[in-house]
Amino acid sequence: MSTSNGKPTSASEPQCVEDVQGDRRWLSLHERFISEAAEKEPEVLFLGDSLFQQLGQTEVWSKMFEPLHSLNFSIGGDQTQNLLWRISNGELDKMELKIIVVLIGTNNYAHTAEEIAEGIEEIAHIISQKQPQAQIIVMGIPPRGRQPNPLRDKLSRVNEHLDETIPKIPNCSFLQVDNSLFVHPTTGLINHHDIFDCIRVAKEEII
Repeated sequence: MSTSNGKPTSASEPQCVEDVQGDRRWLSLHERFISEAAEKEPEVLFLGDSLFQQLGQTEVWSKMFEPLHSLNFSIGGDQTQNLLWRISNGELDKMELKIIVVLIGTNNYAHTAEEIAEGIEEIAHIISQKQPQAQIIVMGIPPRGRQPNPLRDKLSRVNEHLDETIPKIPNCSFLQVDNSLFVHPTTGLINHHDIFDCIRVAKEEII
């Protein structure tokens, strides 16, 4: 996502996703989330991109998280500025939550590690202001790409930064990702069975 002059939009300023296909898909999901917030009485909320969106379609979600009265307001492809727009425009306004879990930033390809971290920090600040009674867990961004790559390194720097700054925000804690769960200690490779996106990366490398 970029401006007309080719520069990326700010990672820490709310930004609505452009309706390129003309079907209002993103806005429709946003509106559905607001309706769910008004109709249901959730205690736990997950906010993020496809990493959480896909979690909502698994057996793990139905067995472990639905019984906790959880909702999942995550949209594939979202960047930090998009989640900022959503939580600034109604998605947190009609419920009183106990726990909010955030995982965002892996899609901010065009931003620096510092810019991504600033965007996530701004998200945490807004959530803390809108839901002061909730415990907020900001998760570290998992490594990506089958082989070691610059983007994986950048995301590691984001996590290092957040590990220092997020605990300073009221009611916020940072949950660091243990890369050893995904990355082979010798080769640095990630098995595509562990992270689904690696299937796409592997195909691109073969081509």
